[in-house]
Amino acid sequence: MNGHTTTAHTPAQHLSTGPTAATALGPLIRAHRLRTGLTQRELADLSTISVRAIRDLEQGKARRPRPDTLRLMADALRLGPRARAALEAAAQQGRAAGHGPAELPAPPAALHPVVGRDAEAAVLAGELAAGTERLVNVVGLTGVGKTRLALEVAARLHTAGMPVLWHAFPGAAADYLGCAGGESADQVAAVVAGLCSPAPGRPDEVPEAVADLAELLGEQPALLVLDGAPANPPRVDRLTGLLRACPGLRLLVTSDRPWEVPGERIFLLAPLEVPGEGAVDPAAAAVRVFLDQVRRVRPEFVPVHADLERAAWICRRLDGHPGALAAAASWLVVCDLAALCQSLRADPAALLDHLGTGSGAAAGAEGFRTALRDRMDRLPPAARELLLRLCHRPDEEFALADLTGLTGLGLAECGRMLRELLLGGAVRAAHEGGSSRFRVLGLVRAACGAGLAAAAGA
Repeated sequence: MNGHTTTAHTPAQHLSTGPTAATALGPLIRAHRLRTGLTQRELADLSTISVRAIRDLEQGKARRPRPDTLRLMADALRLGPRARAALEAAAQQGRAAGHGPAELPAPPAALHPVVGRDAEAAVLAGELAAGTERLVNVVGLTGVGKTRLALEVAARLHTAGMPVLWHAFPGAAADYLGCAGGESADQVAAVVAGLCSPAPGRPDEVPEAVADLAELLGEQPALLVLDGAPANPPRVDRLTGLLRACPGLRLLVTSDRPWEVPGERIFLLAPLEVPGEGAVDPAAAAVRVFLDQVRRVRPEFVPVHADLERAAWICRRLDGHPGALAAAASWLVVCDLAALCQSLRADPAALLDHLGTGSGAAAGAEGFRTALRDRMDRLPPAARELLLRLCHRPDEEFALADLTGLTGLGLAECGRMLRELLLGGAVRAAHEGGSSRFRVLGLVRAACGAGLAAAAGA
């Protein structure tokens, strides 16, 4: 390097003043770097910007660098006022043109249509698009449709022009096609690993993976989906640092339990609505899902009125739980609807064990029941005790005020326990006519009642 400040007569600056070059931020940066005789590594060391971020900028993968990035790069390249202005003009041109990062993957393609979730999808897509919520955690029972809802929301936002990045944690149900890999997926995986890492760091430190993602996204709106996230929350300082470094980033998380971190918007996903007692409603979301699953097993199936009555009863018996309905429908390979109803009446959980995932104790003959019991066992002791009492209560529906008489506790403490049962997926709510009623899911009663009683007596 010659140590002199760049003047207006350098070839690079002549290049930067033309209208075509003003849109080519990457070639402009590269021209300045080559003129000063720096490698990408040397420029990274001088500017404190990562090598990957510099490479992405030069290759056009990142087109909306942050102002701080431009300032650090201009300082390292020792650019004069006109060259700095040309560099900022090129960056502004990219921002104004509305171009996102090149080759960012679209969300995975869903295998099946979404049914009965339009209201939920509209609310989440609206909140994330507007940026009123930047961290949304969709929680609910396994198989209730959290991933499918996330796919729908991601597809709506991507169609509206928002880049979508997708990361599935180990064990997440990959009920979709086309979860892209490549460099951007590696970047996201590195960011997620940093969020969950117990390694200490300085409070003001921005990990390289986060810096790289920030350069890739710039300040534009973008969605990062974290599917099947573990119950243990990420480090709050790392999570806060990610959202600060990427001001346009929104996170959509699916998990069994909320993280309970600052700024988290907990979105409780309940099972699908079912027909009322004795009602036959083929248009009800749960009935439509069940009949669709039946046709996958028996394409020739054309339901008569008696079949629709049985389908509605099955949906009520299985609480409108999409995964349970699919598992029950799979038995129609070897039996008819009447026999399926008889079996579900005796023990609904027995036919659903193949919903269980994992290995060892959580798989095999007791898969679904074990998975559900494990989930209930993770409830706080007071909430578990309340659930046991509710399972033995003859009246299925209850209000919050009923819990004070049942437990002898105050309204506030009963409300906290009821919240735990709702977030744990044991109870679903119905809000009608200005009042709120609740009931324990039949699947929870069947699968967990005996286990809860045994645990309470131990």
